[in-house]
Amino acid sequence: MAATSFLAASLVRRAAVAFALSHPLLLTSSKLSCRRTLISFPLTPRLSSSASGICHLAQAIKGDVDGLLKGVADKTVIEEVKRVLEMARRASSRREVLHTNFLTPPVVKESMLALEKLADLKAVVQGGYPQAERCRISVGHPEVLTSDPDVIAALSITGNFGFQPCSHGDFLGAILGTGIAREKLGDIILQGEKGAQVIVVPELVDFIISSLDKVGNVPVSFSRIPLISLDYEPPRTKSFKTIEASVRVDAIASAGFKLSRTKLVDLIRNPLIHQE
Repeated sequence: MAATSFLAASLVRRAAVAFALSHPLLLTSSKLSCRRTLISFPLTPRLSSSASGICHLAQAIKGDVDGLLKGVADKTVIEEVKRVLEMARRASSRREVLHTNFLTPPVVKESMLALEKLADLKAVVQGGYPQAERCRISVGHPEVLTSDPDVIAALSITGNFGFQPCSHGDFLGAILGTGIAREKLGDIILQGEKGAQVIVVPELVDFIISSLDKVGNVPVSFSRIPLISLDYEPPRTKSFKTIEASVRVDAIASAGFKLSRTKLVDLIRNPLIHQE
């Protein structure tokens, strides 16, 4: 009887092992169940939707830079825009907001055209006032870049310039003479006999105030002013009607500025004339 029981128990164990081998176990959070499908585990963790977007953005920037810059002829502009795109990649991967230095108008334009083609990225351009030429670009994920960053400061330079007028180059040269790099400066707005207003990066305000006491031969004083106090001249516009054989920019501009198309080609290439 005991031998029979032992044999039966052995047969049951063998049957159980055979059944287990043919029916792999699937563990769930609540119980142990038998299914006929094999369990597969991903080799890499799944990304959340936001992390996936950041990964895709980084891959897009890395793999399609040439496509984003298609049509840009100036090699200097291309290199600067590439640096902006690389900064955007870092900002997206780290989920932080990064800022460029002051950029020239062509670089700002081409950078924004490239950045606008990327998903899950927000870019903000600031130059201190609406018509600013030199601007900074701030980039970051939309969830992080929720407001305009405080990356622009304005200084008022005052002195008696009635008898010794100073040009844009005089103010620029005096500031650069302190050792500041050009990319740390934005626009310089001349104020006639009163002096000028200068756009700078905020971290250099105190340095400029303490380091500069003359522009040319004119003693000057500095004060920080809010951006709303910038005194700039709004752009002057002129409306006209013309009939041209071509809609090329040089043809339209030639009619508006009363200049030959040959002269306008150089101005457009500089670019002192651009199409909105």
